[in-house]
Amino acid sequence: MAESYSVIGILLEASIVVQLVMLALVVISVLSWAVIFGRSKVYKSAQKAMKDFEEKFWSGMDLSRLYLQANSQANHDSGQENVFRSGFKEFNRLCQTKGTDADSIVEGASRAMRVALMRERDKLEMHLPFLATVGSTSPYLGLFGTVWGIMTAFLALANAQQATLNVVAPSIAEALIATAIGLAAAIPAVIAYNRFATKADSLLGAYDAFSDEFSSILQRQAHLHVENQKEQARS
Repeated sequence: MAESYSVIGILLEASIVVQLVMLALVVISVLSWAVIFGRSKVYKSAQKAMKDFEEKFWSGMDLSRLYLQANSQANHDSGQENVFRSGFKEFNRLCQTKGTDADSIVEGASRAMRVALMRERDKLEMHLPFLATVGSTSPYLGLFGTVWGIMTAFLALANAQQATLNVVAPSIAEALIATAIGLAAAIPAVIAYNRFATKADSLLGAYDAFSDEFSSILQRQAHLHVENQKEQARS
């Protein structure tokens, strides 16, 4: 009577090395899916927060009032709001410093916004290297399990008195399962990495464009502030 095999049975009867490889791949896959769901939530929140802040910023609201509102009801998911707060805070500080020229005020605010942009980049790109690592290494880890399973199959075939398919089938099957698990871990990670990297670049591009536009607005305000200070000094 032919012996019956199942995937679960093959996994339970697999060699300890292949079992460890499969276990590692399953753990990596679970972690990568946790990262995927977490990053999806982050990018969705960042996109929504960016649209909400842009509506407020371009509504014509006074910048000082918007700054106070942003501080009292801070939305840390909004990269643009964080850039705005950093830039306007430094702008106000430099405006209160006597003898500071307009170019120095704008340069200081721009530096503060560049630092904020770097923090936003770190937030958006967090855990992406992990997905890239999973996508690039999981197939090789699965391939290691495959090679080990095939080697075990040939050793069993060499030691068998009668060469039959039943001798090598379990080892070859466990080798192919290791390959399948490796690909199952790698493919979602690669797709998610490419998708998230594109979203991060898009958001960072929008933040950078906002920073440039805001710098132009601050430059006009800085020159007006300096002119007002000069008029007050003459009077």
